[in-house]
Amino acid sequence: MVSAGGAVFALESRLLFGEERPGAPCVRAGIVTDVHYCDIPPAGSRHYEASARKLREAVGVMNRVKPDFMIELGDFKDQSRDRDSTLKCLEYIESVYAGFKGDRFHVQGNHEFDCLSSEDVFSRTPNAGKICPKGYYSFERGPLTFIVLDGCYTSGMKHYGSGVKWKWTDANIPPEEIAWLEGVLEKAKKAVVFCHQRMDSKPRAHHGLKNAAQIREILKRSGKVKSVLTGHDHIGGISVEDGITYYTLHAMIEGPGNEDNSYAVASFYEDGTMSVRGWHKAKTLNR
Repeated sequence: MVSAGGAVFALESRLLFGEERPGAPCVRAGIVTDVHYCDIPPAGSRHYEASARKLREAVGVMNRVKPDFMIELGDFKDQSRDRDSTLKCLEYIESVYAGFKGDRFHVQGNHEFDCLSSEDVFSRTPNAGKICPKGYYSFERGPLTFIVLDGCYTSGMKHYGSGVKWKWTDANIPPEEIAWLEGVLEKAKKAVVFCHQRMDSKPRAHHGLKNAAQIREILKRSGKVKSVLTGHDHIGGISVEDGITYYTLHAMIEGPGNEDNSYAVASFYEDGTMSVRGWHKAKTLNR
């Protein structure tokens, strides 16, 4: 943990993350998901404009506890009146996210592409300051390789976006991305995986990748992945399969109040396992 200047922060850090015990984490990530920011009225439990205030709170907390990076797990924005209005919503919520004083990353969710193209989205959502030409990529922090998957492909292996007919219930990892994943895992010592759609074997209806079983087998066979973090399923969840923990973060969009917010810090260890400290509606996971 990087010092924030004094005993107060040091005490807070120990209380939140238990740094006094042996085997301290080597990397920490601030995580948010399903922000769904948009300039439209509430619909049911979704309060679109309130998400900007909620994300600002999360960024403020992260700037205080100083994780190594922040990552949002998809559905960062929602759909406004037209393409131009939607682009403005994306740019605005990105400016709120940019208040984090550190590297920040993005995972692509289905709502990124409701009326926008891949180029529209990728060009406005840099990862650690760099524009990525694809929705899947990897980066390293300490001894760990962090792998970001993009499940926004149809069964015909067309990427979601303008000009492509797609449904959010039809989410897949295409062969090219699978080959890339296997190559990254081969070179990694230990890896952590992020994706928008759930990858465990028992997601709520339509909230998982259609070819999740194939991806789980690749992760299991590699022996290098112990932690997978996802969004998409707004109620969240935790499961363990074949020694891999699948943690789905509760959605930020749900509910109007500060008490309805959801964000977390995931602490990763050298063996690839993790613990999670959740705020508000986010579940805490002890190692």
